[in-house]
Amino acid sequence: MLKLDNQVCFALVTAARNVVGLYRPILEPLGLTHPQYLVMLALWERSPRSLREISAELALEPATLSPLVKRLEAQGLVTRERREGDERVLDIGLTDAGRRLRERALAVPGQVMTAADTDAEALFALRDALRPFSGAR
Repeated sequence: MLKLDNQVCFALVTAARNVVGLYRPILEPLGLTHPQYLVMLALWERSPRSLREISAELALEPATLSPLVKRLEAQGLVTRERREGDERVLDIGLTDAGRRLRERALAVPGQVMTAADTDAEALFALRDALRPFSGAR
């Protein structure tokens, strides 16, 4: 049981690193890193959202997320504004350029499937099999 190849943790770490590497050349033309892509996915689902909401959804600490959002703001894709009535809350919203980028990003899932030589059904099955390890219920 203690053989490295038998360890789920090793398989997950290796797979995660390889998946991010697979996305890199696909996201590069969009001007996004993989973590930035995840932020944009969250905002394309609903915008504006608080930094804390995005942080919780992506399982990233606000201190880790904040520099990502600042870079997206510098690229003109998002806005950062203090919430009226509660200055402790930082709302992140999409700019017009951020909304337009979604159209280009629609090709990403297909490109990922092609690069991984798989299909949507297999990816959904993999996602579902990982649920016990992801914290998602």
